[in-house]
Amino acid sequence: MCKERIEAAAKTKGVYHPVWNAATQQLTLQYDATKTSIQKIEQRILKTGHDVASQKAPDNIYNALPACCLYRHNLAAPTAEPRALPKDSLMLNEHEKIMLPSTNKTIKGVVLASDEGGNFTALAGASIIWLQSNKGVVTDSNGVFSILQTQNEHALVISHAGYTPDTIDAHPSAELKIILGNNKQLSEVVLTSKQRSTYVSMLNPIRMQVMTEKELFKAACCNLSESFETNPSVDVSYNDAVTGSKQIQLLGLSGNYTQLTVENLPGPRGIATPLGLNSIAGPWVESIQLTKGIGSVANGYESIAGQINVELKKPENSEAVYANAYISDIGKTDFNLNLAKAIGKKWWAGLLLHDAFLTNHNIDFNKDGFRDQPTGNLFSLINRWKYDDGKGFQLQFGVKILNDRKTGGEVDYKTRLHKNGTQKYGLGINTDRYEVFAKAGYVFADKKYKSIGLQLSGISHRHDAYFGLTNYDAAQQNYYANLIYQSIIGNTNHKFRTGLSFLYDNYDENFNALNFTRTEKVPGAFFEYTYTASDKLSVVAGIRGDHNNLFGYFTTPRLHLKYEPMKGTTIRASVGRGTRTANIFAENSSVFVSARQVNILNALPGKAYGLNPEVAWNKGVSVDQKFTLFKRGSMLSVDFFRNDFSNQVVVDVEDPRLVKFYNLQGKSYSNSLQAELSLEPLPKLELRLAYRYFDVKTTYSGKLMQRPLIAGNRAFANVAYALSTWRFDYTINYNGKKRIPSTAANPLAYRRSNYSPHYFLMNAQ
Repeated sequence: MCKERIEAAAKTKGVYHPVWNAATQQLTLQYDATKTSIQKIEQRILKTGHDVASQKAPDNIYNALPACCLYRHNLAAPTAEPRALPKDSLMLNEHEKIMLPSTNKTIKGVVLASDEGGNFTALAGASIIWLQSNKGVVTDSNGVFSILQTQNEHALVISHAGYTPDTIDAHPSAELKIILGNNKQLSEVVLTSKQRSTYVSMLNPIRMQVMTEKELFKAACCNLSESFETNPSVDVSYNDAVTGSKQIQLLGLSGNYTQLTVENLPGPRGIATPLGLNSIAGPWVESIQLTKGIGSVANGYESIAGQINVELKKPENSEAVYANAYISDIGKTDFNLNLAKAIGKKWWAGLLLHDAFLTNHNIDFNKDGFRDQPTGNLFSLINRWKYDDGKGFQLQFGVKILNDRKTGGEVDYKTRLHKNGTQKYGLGINTDRYEVFAKAGYVFADKKYKSIGLQLSGISHRHDAYFGLTNYDAAQQNYYANLIYQSIIGNTNHKFRTGLSFLYDNYDENFNALNFTRTEKVPGAFFEYTYTASDKLSVVAGIRGDHNNLFGYFTTPRLHLKYEPMKGTTIRASVGRGTRTANIFAENSSVFVSARQVNILNALPGKAYGLNPEVAWNKGVSVDQKFTLFKRGSMLSVDFFRNDFSNQVVVDVEDPRLVKFYNLQGKSYSNSLQAELSLEPLPKLELRLAYRYFDVKTTYSGKLMQRPLIAGNRAFANVAYALSTWRFDYTINYNGKKRIPSTAANPLAYRRSNYSPHYFLMNAQ
């Protein structure tokens, strides 16, 4: 009863995730200082009858509380034993120490450190020593300590390898920032640190770049593909000039080598690959997590170039009503409506709606007679529910629906008149996708490090398309289950997670007169061990074994290392294997726009299209260096990744009349080098500069060649300025020349240059 009252009082505009822990008697929350203040939050709590550190609630309100909540007569009782703070519950300034009060002259506390993203973690092994007597203790695995104070001791020296020592006055009468109160007395709310719109956690062994909602505001409009316009690591480009579909490129490889997940459940994959980034509305997105190279074995085996995980807005912390509309000068229109509601004290429900349409079929800026964008309508929705019993068990479930209708081709093409004819060229793509998902988890009350979770999803995807006289119809049914258990071995320096997974895919594809059907069933198991030797060294070693009914058994080993030789310098290295089945038609539907003939070479019976799966080893190293420039925090990041394919499904378009699919015979690799500088030369003025180099080569018909349509050089600059409630943003990209597939077999008039020109792309808002 007290918990619900306290959390409800703290939850106001600008306050996020208030959690009152009755066992530790600790309130943790995040808040936006531009929308509220400590004083306002305290006043709301006082009005419910609960005391705060600096003030007591009015007696008449306090006395009206239920008998179980009357606590002042117990203030002399010993305090509860302090426990570790939940990770990410508060964001504190680096090196800040939060001391816990005591009634028996035993000083208790917890020592924390935060990364540049504002996330904090406990510091195990920190030294806590009395300056006067040189007596001391060290923090436990949760960063918590308890030290006896004698009469003449009042100055505590706190130190940890890699951190600047600090000395604080710990006398009980001193005025301290505290997060633990005596019995039911609430702690003081702690100021949060500034969080960058895009940041890399310096504490995570796996290098993960997080794009927050602030970063997404820089790329206004419409779906996930626009969200990467201000990110130098990811390229977003059109697959072709007719369908309007977009794909991402990461580490110089096409988007099908990047694992796309939505809240760690499978995103668009298989025959849904062309839909990809267009299927997720921008206003639905809470944050995006980008991992280059291999990811965790707990997320599967398909990641080769990296993983993009999209976190959607949650009903428990979203606006009750959010609506927006977008209309461009060419008539492209988007409507979005987000609804969220608490149902009682343990249930929340959310509804996300998106509708995008374009009816203007006369858009032809280059006057070539073809529509610059396809016309049509895309409608999608998500209805999601969450249950939290407050005792460690959580349940989420929901449904997703997407209907997409597109028509493209010549400006005056009309489906009812010209479909399946040769008078006018046109195309049509109709997509229907239905999905159900559920996630359940339990955190053991007496052992917070131990938990078990189950992820489930089921998808039905239908894709019917024609490109002139070429027809491609496909259906896919997908079922996914992932059971994860995590705990420790002895202490929190040795953590592990293990589990079982099952992936089922049924495909039925019709390409002109040819039919391709297959069913893939892949049960698997995984184990991942994390060793934290100190604050300087972390190791994550994982392995999974899976069995594909078409391709047999295979293993996926992965290793991540993080080393911090000095404060502010983080070095990471990774190596691992990725495996995936290529869906040659869905992933290369842009070739259907042309008149190329399709050839599948050396096809083997019983395989996917007669081809073996793709297998690659990814190796990477990165260095992140934080430093102070212009009296403000800055960071320089350099990373290098290399992919070596031991097998690959080669898409060969070097003959202008053919597209050939065959298994790799020779070398295929990608090298990616990127350097990025982030700084704040003036208050509220952020500047990001980046340069990236790609060397991507594949063996085509026995000859090792640069992969086509990949820019070897790219430069990036982004300037962002905040002024009160206004935000200004400017981005410029330089893209170097790209190799164009050979047109030597064409008549002389239809031959093209071997390379495209370089170009600049700018956007501002």
